[in-house]
Amino acid sequence: MQKNSLLTAALLASVPPPPCRRRFPMSPARMPRLSAAEMTAGETSSEVITAAYLERIRNIDKAGPTLNAVIAVFPGAMSEAYRLDQERKAGHVRGPLHGIRVLLKDNIEAAGPVATTAGSLALKDNITGRDAPLVARLREGGAVILGKTNLSEWANIRSNDATSGWSAVGGLTRNPHALDRNTCGSSAGSGAATAASLAPLTIGTETDGSITCPSGMNGVVGFKPTVGLVSRSLVVPISHSQDTAGPMTLTVRDAATLLSVLAGSDPADPATAEADAHRRDFAAALSPDALRGKTIGVLRDRIGGRADIGALFDAALDTMRAAGATIVEIKDSRSGLDGLGDAEFEILMTELKADMAAYLAGLPGRRRRARSPT
Repeated sequence: MQKNSLLTAALLASVPPPPCRRRFPMSPARMPRLSAAEMTAGETSSEVITAAYLERIRNIDKAGPTLNAVIAVFPGAMSEAYRLDQERKAGHVRGPLHGIRVLLKDNIEAAGPVATTAGSLALKDNITGRDAPLVARLREGGAVILGKTNLSEWANIRSNDATSGWSAVGGLTRNPHALDRNTCGSSAGSGAATAASLAPLTIGTETDGSITCPSGMNGVVGFKPTVGLVSRSLVVPISHSQDTAGPMTLTVRDAATLLSVLAGSDPADPATAEADAHRRDFAAALSPDALRGKTIGVLRDRIGGRADIGALFDAALDTMRAAGATIVEIKDSRSGLDGLGDAEFEILMTELKADMAAYLAGLPGRRRRARSPT
């Protein structure tokens, strides 16, 4: 682990700048995140930074450590960045994501010559020419869709024995902190890509842990929004009662800013009927006093037995106490949960059968193909 971690760090630090009109530092610590200050000041442009990220994907994801975090890049990303630069020069800035690069998990449809595969060879030619509503919101906000990220095939619903972070299309996603360690699933590519600074923002999806687990394993910020806040239309489904897309970023502020753009009602997704009423600038609501007066339950029996991990965990609890939170330790978090997992699995299988059938039936050309002679 240590050898691979040091190797990765050395490779990340040694990537040369791209052959652009202006050189841009490629060190992961210095790669731009969400701030558009440098673009606003004219010190650089979305086109230059987009080229830098594409070069970084080539040097780190496809060569070098070979993270396998990115399944495909959009060939129109550079022209889109240029167009947004021209809008900025003309005084039209769409918002905080104007000219900012975003990677999408490859179960989310996006218009362009790139398939939406869910990691499966069964969908390797699934070029729909459609933007999922959440992608349309990103484009309206000025984001540059950079490409698609790898995932656990079929978002980890393929098999009880499937390997997290592996798909037939993208191979095994590797953890950029330690190449021999798991990335968790199913938004493995989004977590690894964010951690390796292959894009400042990525989108994951979660049914049950598929944003939070790879975010934790890759050391990035990610959370599952309330189901119904972000549209699920044109996203390869598992369960309509649990699925949602959500942000995976390097900072809490970036995640809040991204959610502000993603959130909103979609007539094709009844769960989002009240989403517009809950839209706001989530980043503006961030406060260092947010934990004051809050009660946080801690599942003490779920913490591993390693002393160093326990010490780090306790230090984090002390930080939360210092911020004004009341910590309640739960020593037995498992009693009374017998059969809950089996019940959830039955729901997932029931909804998967209906939701997947509806998605596949709605693919462009599906009806025409079904009527073609064999």
